[in-house]
Amino acid sequence: MLGKIALEEHFEMAGNKAKSAREADLYIHPNFQERYINRIGDITGERLKLSDKYGIGYTICSLTVPGIQGISDKAKAEARATEVNNWIYSQIKDHPDRLGAFACLSMHDPVQAGQELTRCIKELGFHGALVCDVQHAGPDGETYLFYDQPEYDVFWKVLCELDVPLYLHPAAPSGVIHEKLYAGRRYLVGPPLSFANGVNLHLLGLISNGVFDRFPKAKLIVGHLGEHIPFDFWRIDHWFRDIEYPLAARRGDVMCKESIYHYFKTNIWVTTSGHFSTESLKFVVDALGPERVLFSVDYPYEQIEDASAWWDGQSQEVVDACGGKEAYLKIGRENSKALFGLKEYHDSEAPLDF
Repeated sequence: MLGKIALEEHFEMAGNKAKSAREADLYIHPNFQERYINRIGDITGERLKLSDKYGIGYTICSLTVPGIQGISDKAKAEARATEVNNWIYSQIKDHPDRLGAFACLSMHDPVQAGQELTRCIKELGFHGALVCDVQHAGPDGETYLFYDQPEYDVFWKVLCELDVPLYLHPAAPSGVIHEKLYAGRRYLVGPPLSFANGVNLHLLGLISNGVFDRFPKAKLIVGHLGEHIPFDFWRIDHWFRDIEYPLAARRGDVMCKESIYHYFKTNIWVTTSGHFSTESLKFVVDALGPERVLFSVDYPYEQIEDASAWWDGQSQEVVDACGGKEAYLKIGRENSKALFGLKEYHDSEAPLDF
């Protein structure tokens, strides 16, 4: 399929090879760490060559983990976010039909985060923002700022006014959480477990604490086919409806007004990033409909070649899982075109070739 849109595709700003080497040691096979270090800092070279070869027409780039959320000093985080946003703009601006970007944001101050997001959308033409889970704060970085709290309503208001999505991406556990939970289970850090656990907590907090009730037009993206949540929809919904709502009413607490299905079908999109499983895709599409699913790769942690070998190389099975060619086309590019207001880009109208 030509003209696919990929939107969980990471970069590291130039001059950070030492950091990239540390990340590689966490997440990349020893034989491919040098390849990762080269690819994470490359925006317009091999990335575009691979996109050409494997039918990706448009890529939305985002700062890799831990992003700005790993900077606990407020002033440094804000300055770094601006620096990175300006740098990625300088890299993509000459390729408007191939490359876009998500803003990285310091989430220490929700007002300032909204201001930087506004600048990135209106002046740089970005497509929204991607944040790496909670914002670390405090002198030791052990204060965790969640965006489901009332003080972040000013940020959600700006997001809705700009009509762009927020991508809630994972980050590795650190500090006391790493020490208490993962230090003795180091091979569960990242995609096997910790990424999903962190984003699950944050996303379900956004839902249960009523963010989407206060901001019904808010748009949020979550990767990896929903970070395990869709596979627990029934149990979460049952527990909210039959247990938590009555408890909240008795205590005088305010909980979300709708079912978890409502928010995932109204406010939330999930991507295929790093989860190239036809069986899992079918489950999610059956639960949410093809309109809520977006193709993505998770490059360079996952490989464009592998994503294409699944999406294109097993196209008939994937089409069946999606519910037909029209749904396959929606997930591959049409849903993202609508969500981001994309019009013409490389191969944007290419017909299916099977």
